[in-house]
Amino acid sequence: MPRRQKLNAILEMIESSANLEEIGAVMTQLRNLLEVDHVFYRWVDRSDGMSGCSTLPRAWQDRYSEMGYHRVDPVVIGCYKAVHPVDWRDLDWSSRLAAAYRRDALAFGLGNQGFSVPVRGPSGQYAVFSITKTCDDVSWDKFTRQYCRDLILVAHYVNRRALDFEVSFRALPEQPLSMRETEALSLLAEGHSRARAAETLEISEHTLRVYIEGARGKLQAQNTTHAVARAISMGLIAG
Repeated sequence: MPRRQKLNAILEMIESSANLEEIGAVMTQLRNLLEVDHVFYRWVDRSDGMSGCSTLPRAWQDRYSEMGYHRVDPVVIGCYKAVHPVDWRDLDWSSRLAAAYRRDALAFGLGNQGFSVPVRGPSGQYAVFSITKTCDDVSWDKFTRQYCRDLILVAHYVNRRALDFEVSFRALPEQPLSMRETEALSLLAEGHSRARAAETLEISEHTLRVYIEGARGKLQAQNTTHAVARAISMGLIAG
């Protein structure tokens, strides 16, 4: 069967999957079809590790959760505000923690190249669909050019179907952001430092921090970057 027909068959299998485990099995077929190292889909709104489905080894999933890597993972951080697919080479791996995470991931066989598609749900859900592959830059560029559109399509199929099974997403609080909380997040979204944001609002940095923490709590965000991203995705502030 030609590769295009196999890909269409995979999309149909995703649509007819009865649970996350079946989606994970389809991911294995996609991995084999594309000849990549791993395919995985996970929610980044959560803080309990690799929630979702994937071809990743259980040892790495346990390690990721144990080490709390969601807090330093450049893919998680980089996709919060991203709209378009992200090549992992374009992410910031310069920090000591990010570099340590990368070394650990490579040791577990994740592959030296990665490509992620950020996807969203109707209630503020945020997820990332990723593939990894071990190859040189020239081969990787050729691969992503060839399969970029297909991977975006698969990502949205997986996200749409997975959300049908995910009943444990907590709805965002109905309590709205205050005007000051909205202003604080908006200024940070525009790239202002905290000092500059506080100056613009004519408040102290301590007071600004109170507003940011208040917004984080209402948005169930892991950190300030996450709060900004969730506010943008919900249309509460301009991106």
